[in-house]
Amino acid sequence: EVHVVESGGGSVQAGGSLRLSCLASGYTFSSYYMGWFRQTPGKEREGVATIANTGNTRYFRYADSVQGRFTISADNAKNTLYLDINSLKPEDTGMYYCAAAIVIFRPPRLVPADFDYWGQGTQVTVSS
Repeated sequence: EVHVVESGGGSVQAGGSLRLSCLASGYTFSSYYMGWFRQTPGKEREGVATIANTGNTRYFRYADSVQGRFTISADNAKNTLYLDINSLKPEDTGMYYCAAAIVIFRPPRLVPADFDYWGQGTQVTVSS
């Protein structure tokens, strides 16, 4: 059984940085398709960054709004996915969710329906 647990959220001022972590136990990290999504009240969940690893090559996809500020990465040995967030803006505020998929899409997409396993989320709040 796959369990996904996020951590690392918090309250920061605009311009600050955070590192979100996602431990995916029971999930195969030799090849994987994982991502970070965020959601604010009243809005649909949106894709932030996704990564597909076929074993030899990693593919990345970022939302236009975070390109250049967010970096998705993974530590296979630790079964952990990361999201490094820099130059935070108030509009980055939201609940951030980690997700893992059974089927790998190449190139990766920012589509929540692609993903099968979800964590409970970690809150990021950015003040101006």
